Amino acid sequence: MQAIQFWKTVTVDDANFLETFVSLLKEKNVAYCVVGGQAVNAYVEPLVSLDLDLVVSVDELPSLERALAERYRLERFPHSLNISVPDSDLRIQIQTDPRYFEFVERAEPRSVLGRTLPVASLPDVMQGKVWAALDPNPRASKRQKDLADISRILEAHPELRASVPAELLDRLV
Repeated sequence: MQAIQFWKTVTVDDANFLETFVSLLKEKNVAYCVVGGQAVNAYVEPLVSLDLDLVVSVDELPSLERALAERYRLERFPHSLNISVPDSDLRIQIQTDPRYFEFVERAEPRSVLGRTLPVASLPDVMQGKVWAALDPNPRASKRQKDLADISRILEAHPELRASVPAELLDRLV
């Protein structure tokens, strides 16, 4: 089974949500990149997730939000726009935290979910995971997943150890 077929089966994506969403980004000429767990998967052995986290160019965010609201179910949260459709368990989350906006400039094409998509650079992916693991607001299970992602990255790329604060390294032991 191809990666995209497996992922579509896991996410029950009968709506072809991933394809239509990526097509919309291309149609609107929106610069973006994958961040979060799927970005980690692009650099290390992948794990299954129902989420696809992205960041888009800050200049394109307002017009993209309007276009998304016309086609999809859209919910705004303090640091994200969450997009969904009825016939898919795929959840797309666009980061609106300004710390992520520069990641788009350094993105590189990588395989994600059986497709070639722009992915944040490995140092940027690690930085995003560090920010997420240090955020006191998410539920404990989310912080644990972010710590596990940091650990997965460090196993494959130990040269990034210096980019992880000691307080997080202590929690990885």
